[in-house]
Amino acid sequence: MPALFRWLRFFILVLPVAFSAAANPPFWRSEWPNTDFSKHSVDYQEIIGGGPPRDGIPSIDMPSFVPVADVSGYRGSEPVIGLEINGDRRAYPLGILTWHEIVNDVVGGVPVAVTYCPLCNAAIVFDRRLAGAVLDFEPTGKLRHSDLIMYDRQSESWWQQFSGEAIVGARLGSVLKTLPARLESMADFMTRFPDGQVLVPNNPEFRAYGMNPYVGYDSAGFPFLFKGEVPEGVFPMARVVIVDGRAWKLDYLRAHGEVDHEDLVLTWTAGQNSALDTREISAGRGVGNVVVQHRLNGVLEDVRYHVSFAFVFFAFHPKGDYIR
Repeated sequence: MPALFRWLRFFILVLPVAFSAAANPPFWRSEWPNTDFSKHSVDYQEIIGGGPPRDGIPSIDMPSFVPVADVSGYRGSEPVIGLEINGDRRAYPLGILTWHEIVNDVVGGVPVAVTYCPLCNAAIVFDRRLAGAVLDFEPTGKLRHSDLIMYDRQSESWWQQFSGEAIVGARLGSVLKTLPARLESMADFMTRFPDGQVLVPNNPEFRAYGMNPYVGYDSAGFPFLFKGEVPEGVFPMARVVIVDGRAWKLDYLRAHGEVDHEDLVLTWTAGQNSALDTREISAGRGVGNVVVQHRLNGVLEDVRYHVSFAFVFFAFHPKGDYIR
């Protein structure tokens, strides 16, 4: 099905469902009886249904892995979230995460939530420990600023994926710790960690793994299910590298190869394709690999960063510094 017809079908079938469930806590209570909707830090008008109902996008709770040496069926340029904790090295392919959005895992003894929001291209890893408890996360099916809203099964509070902050419910105002991870190509992960492990589907037939349900999304003129604005002259779907309250346009970084800013070093290399371009993720156009590190006493260490879209940066950092 051509991309144009896919998006027409999206507008006809999905958007009415999404907006019919917008900003409607009484309606949500029937689906979320244990969520305390009297506690919220955001305007409920900013939250909309993304289409799938509660648990319609199932998280992965018992992830399966194979050694790098046994991986088959992947092109080296396919994107993965690469994570290393205490010598435990794991890759989470976006071809799987696109269909589940959250993997609850334990890496190097640390309980983590590996998350990916396709509409924001936001790949973020959180420490699941909070105030002496270990939380389990799952998508709500709701969005704010086109970004995934998660919930924890223990309190059924709602959390903004991009910020890691609880925005609705009993845990309102709590913030999850974000862990450094790389959005990188499979080849780069394998080179870094030849003894690493790669996530594989528990049931390969459960979803169309390796396929992109958002064909042509990152070349569209405007993000879907987004009601905000971006400054004049900024292309909303331009890829940007976000570090705290700063964003560098990816094209700027690609043109320079390496950018030094204060104690930060940002580098770009070729070899990774987009997960949001063609139907088969392995055939997506090249967007390259980004690494962000800080230099301390001559030693480079990875820092937390996002490779997302300009509209996401301005939605969550409206007064941020946009470098292009």
